[in-house]
Order: sequence, then structure tokens, then C-alpha cells
Amino acid sequence: MSNGFLPVCKADMEAAGIAQLDFVYVCGDAYVDHPSFGHAIISRLLEAHGYKVGIIAQPDWRERDSIRILGEPRLGFLVTAGNMDSMVNHYSVSKRRRATDAFTPGGVTGKRPDYATVVYCNLIRQSYKTTPIIIGGIEASLRRLAHYDYWSNKLKRSILLDSGADLISYGMGEHSIVEIADALNSGLAVSDITFIDGTVYKTRKREDIYDAIELPHYNALCADKREYAKSFYTQYCNTDPFTAKRLFETYDDKLFVVQNPPAKPLTEREMDQVYALPYRRACHPDYEVQGGVPAISEVRFSLVSNRGCYGGCSFCALTFHQGRIIQTRSHASILAEAEKMVWEPDFKGYIHDVGGPTANFRAPACGKQLEKGVCANRQCLFPAPCKNLVVDHSDYLALLRKLRALPNVKKVFIRSGIRFDYLIYDKDPAFLRELCEHHVSGQLKVAPEHISNAVLERMGKPRVEVYRRFVQAYEAMNRKLGKEQYLVPYLMSSHPGSTLKEAVELAEFLRDLGYMPEQVQDFYPTPSTISTCMYYTGLDPRTMEPVYVATNPHEKAMQRALIQYRNPKNYALVEEALTKAGRTDLIGYDRKCLIRPRRKDMRAAEPERKVPKKKTIRNVHRKKTERKR
Repeated sequence: MSNGFLPVCKADMEAAGIAQLDFVYVCGDAYVDHPSFGHAIISRLLEAHGYKVGIIAQPDWRERDSIRILGEPRLGFLVTAGNMDSMVNHYSVSKRRRATDAFTPGGVTGKRPDYATVVYCNLIRQSYKTTPIIIGGIEASLRRLAHYDYWSNKLKRSILLDSGADLISYGMGEHSIVEIADALNSGLAVSDITFIDGTVYKTRKREDIYDAIELPHYNALCADKREYAKSFYTQYCNTDPFTAKRLFETYDDKLFVVQNPPAKPLTEREMDQVYALPYRRACHPDYEVQGGVPAISEVRFSLVSNRGCYGGCSFCALTFHQGRIIQTRSHASILAEAEKMVWEPDFKGYIHDVGGPTANFRAPACGKQLEKGVCANRQCLFPAPCKNLVVDHSDYLALLRKLRALPNVKKVFIRSGIRFDYLIYDKDPAFLRELCEHHVSGQLKVAPEHISNAVLERMGKPRVEVYRRFVQAYEAMNRKLGKEQYLVPYLMSSHPGSTLKEAVELAEFLRDLGYMPEQVQDFYPTPSTISTCMYYTGLDPRTMEPVYVATNPHEKAMQRALIQYRNPKNYALVEEALTKAGRTDLIGYDRKCLIRPRRKDMRAAEPERKVPKKKTIRNVHRKKTERKR
């Protein structure tokens, strides 16, 4: 292509001398050719392997011709909802429509449908009855088997069935998509592609499913939430690429959905190759007149250094998508990208981030993970750090020092998550010192999420004592450096396990801290997390113990309001919450109180006072006469 982007119309194909594309990539996001966008990575990777790929970004799902603009591909359609699940993209946790869409030109909404993957696939099937369809991305990955759907409040079938697609490429997809492409290119029918790790397929031949764990029938899952909790935890324990078994679900009419084990993690060399592909690092020029795509501003001057996370937070879907094994790029790869970035005309001297899901993870948790995988029934950091955990920031520090030394670089920030418990377990204070000295812009955002140990246990987070240790160490280091820098804690309300009692505890913690967060994340039950399973079933799938879950919108509003108890708009909710929790001792004038009584309550509490007679002209005249006498 003359502009360096992949074809988005017939004119682009003609200019490139392409009569027919091998793959047409249909995406719910605008076309941004940057390695922070899944469609850019997969399409560029296929291009590097010799396949011709075109992009249909945000087609009009109400118009059949919108899916035909590039013609029928030789090998198949690739379909994704985008970098986010389309329902999370569209709706807040209160199920209200969001006002903006950062992945759409100009930030406007309404450019993709709800349940975008399903809608796009059905649109394709209206015109191309037999062309293979492979779905992927976060929406397809996390809905690959039966799953609870918060927005419809019911259990849904595998997205493979509702979409009518032939295969799911789940997880990050680099390994599986190339294998799928090569299999199709060899002449193999898509129905025969049943052997690739990192894929999900459907079949009616039970005898062809081998060495697999049978999950409960879909009807049984719908009938009994305990069955779903057990099934989910089986899936959770089979997310490791080295130890996972094949899984399958049965649906009506002897239809089976089969999940192959996850694809192996990328090696450092493979990660380097992925990020060395010829990305334009910009949104398609067609969007310039609409103001560009807002999402790229967050990542344009940021660097991805790793993937995966062994933190194991219950509310996070990373275990199901990127996995628990850390994958990293080499210093040379990251520096090569940075050296191009720092000479871009719009670069102002600030690298916005160097990290990934967890910035300070730059190696697997222990030496055995790359050979034997992660432990199925144990976490690396929770409830206490594993004795085999290797705590070492030296490689990350070395990388940050190299980036700070580049020409044109004024500051290198770390904005992706710092795992504070991992940091505090490091006996060498060098990273904490340099973090405070060079990589914080006045405020460091960390994610304790809550302070009640009862809730933290359900979250899979360390006990509050660990956070307190970190706060003390951070403040002490800043005092030593003569810097005035603060912590901004991310907090979550209404997570399973949190009653009004625990919500009040959190409010008291914030009172003592002297801090009221501007933003609060109410727990959002997104597909394929342990916390979402708890929300739906009322059970912790790890133990099958009952868990209290706040599902009533009004109670959720009270828990959220308690975190922002100083906001006058929240007064009525906070008062009601404190009354229901039996904590009216926190309503008053003592410095430990959260809110003061309302004026009507004050009057009701005061003793009755004698009301003076109403002044009239006659009374005033009589009193003056009496005084004269």
C-alpha cells in the first residue's frame, strides 16, 4: 500500500495489485495500526507469513453490503469485537449507555452493535454461507464456553454456537492464527481443524474427542448454579498451556463444543518479532477528518514490555486470556521501538508507560513455570508469597535506566499497574528508590482494592497489612528523597463478600487516611472471572463455600456512596447505609463520624423550647407603655 496501511477498500486492493484477499479481518474497533491493538498484531503477523489481509473496521451491521466491500476472501473471515468486550464498551456497571467510545473516530458511540462478534458473524453468513469464519479477541476468548452474561442476567451458550463461526482462536492468538492459516492454505477443511492449541471447535462426533475432561451438559449448568461453579473452576484449573487438559461441553442434539489446551507462551524472540512488524503506529488516515481515534493517545508513547500476570486477582480475566506465565520482550526490542518513538514530531519528551498488565513483572514467578507450568491449585502471591517466588526487579531497573538515557527523553513514567506486594517483598530497596525518584509524576496509582481482609480473601488480594507496609515504605522513601508524592489507591465497591459492614470499614479507613477518591469502581461482573462466578452462583468456586453478594442496585449504590461519603450528593445513601449497618455512631460531630446529622434531625433531638408570642403592633405598643410607667 502506498500509505503503508492494509487494504480497507477495493481501490486499495487494486493499488496493491491484489485480486483476492486471503483473509478479511472484520473488527468492531476503528483501524489503528499499532501493536496495542489486537487487529493490528494479527493482521500484520499474517502478512509477515505471506498472507494478504484486508480490514473492514466497524461495518454497518444493518447493511449487508458493508461486509462485502472487499469481496470474498480465499481462506476465511477473521472476526473480533475489538480491544474490549462490546458490552463492557457500551455499558457501565449500572447498565447505562456510555457517552463515548475511545475506539471509534471522534469518540462517538453507536458504531458497533451489542454482542458485536455474534452480529458480525451472522451478517457474514447472510452473504457467504460456507466461507470459514474464525473469531477471536477478548469477547470471543472469554465467552468460549458456557458463561454468565451480566447484561441479560442469564447463562449463555458458547459464543461459537450463537455466532455460527467455525473456530475460536482464544488468548493472544499469534501461534494459533498462523497454524489455522497454514492449515486452511494447505487445503484442509475448516471442520477438520480440530488439533490446534489455543482453539475451540464444535463437532457432532463424540468418538473424535479424546483425552478430554467432560464438563456438565449445558442444560445441567442452567438448572443448577452449583454445577456451573464446579464447571467454571475446572476451566480455571485448565488454563495453563503446559498442564491443561482438553475440555468439552455437550449441548442439545449431541452437539459438542471442544476447547483445546491453551497455546504455548511466546518466547522472547517471538515477542520481539511480533513488535518488530511494520506498524504505522497511527490510526488510518481516513479518520483524520473525524478527529482521529482517542484510544491511541493513551498508548502512542507507551511501551509494552511484558504479557501475562501471576497475580491471580479473582476479578481479573487475564488468567483466561493472557495466562499466568510472564512473557517478555528483550531490552533490544523495546529500545529499538523507543528510539523510533522519541524522534516522532509529536513526542514531547515523556514516555508514558513501560509495562503490561503488571509493570514490575519481568520474568516468570519461578524457574519451573516455563517447563512445567503454573501450579493448578496454588497462587504465587496469595494468600502469602510462595516460597519458590523469585522477587527481583534488577532487569526492569536496567531497562528503565536505558530508556531514561535516550536522547529527547525527559521522563519515563510507569502508569500500568505496580504490584505493591511484590515490590515490598523485594529486600533490595533500589527499585522503590528509583521508582520514587524518576518514574512517578506526583501521584502513584496502586490497587489495594479494599481493606477488609474478608473481602480481600475473596478478591485473591494480599491482606491489608501488606498494603500498610507498602504505604509506610513509600512515604519513608519520598521523605528521604525530599519529594512530596502521594498514593492514589484504586478501590472497589460491592465485590462478592462485601456487606455493608465491610463497606463501612472501608469508609472508616478513608476517613483516617484523609482521602476521598474521585472515582470508584463498582464491581463489574464481566465474563470468565472467579468473581463473576461468585456473583452469579453465590458460591466461591475454589471452595464451594457460600459468599454474600450484593446484587440489589440500591445496596450497590449504598456501598459505592460510602467510599465517597464526603460528597453531599451521597448523604442520603450514606445515612441509610450507616443506619442499616447499625453504625449510627458514625453520624454526629465527633471527628470519627462520617457525616453530621441533618438539621431536621438536630431539631428533633433538641429539648422543647418556649416559643415567644408573635409580635404584633398592639403587643409592641403595650410593652412600650408598660416600660414608661
